[in-house]
Amino acid sequence: MQRHNPLFLIGFLNLVLGGCASQSLRLPDAEMEPAAATAPVIHATDRASGVALQALAHLGTPYRMGGLSPQTGFDCSGLVAYVYREGAGLALPRNTFDLSRQGAPIERAALRPGDLVFYNTQRREYSHVGIYLGEDRFIHAPTSGGEVRVENLRADYWTRRYSGARRVITPPG
Repeated sequence: MQRHNPLFLIGFLNLVLGGCASQSLRLPDAEMEPAAATAPVIHATDRASGVALQALAHLGTPYRMGGLSPQTGFDCSGLVAYVYREGAGLALPRNTFDLSRQGAPIERAALRPGDLVFYNTQRREYSHVGIYLGEDRFIHAPTSGGEVRVENLRADYWTRRYSGARRVITPPG
């Protein structure tokens, strides 16, 4: 049987237990995105709802700057462009600023599945885009190291950064 040096064991225990008791450092100005939300139930009754369902098919796809496909990953505007092309046959621009000029502006209270929601995440309006899913949820490709996920539109982080919404597909009727 091998004997361990008692100082080694004391040092190891101190390191392990000290790590459990320590507080993590957080920069006062740094703000984390909220945890991902669950996806709402969507009934595809029109093209816009179909776009929302198409987007949900890509949950978990890794973020990649400039990414345009599920095979290579998505950035926020790449996800929107891909989903609208595949789900509705529409060719949309590849950057958030140009996307923010598509369709018609809509009030937050009038959001429907498939609408585009825009955020100021880089100290400029319309620097981030997602697709509204319904039930105060949207889907997006968040940031480097992240993956396509669902968020709660009413989370404080997103509420403070909201820039507006656009309806690209006019509802039937």
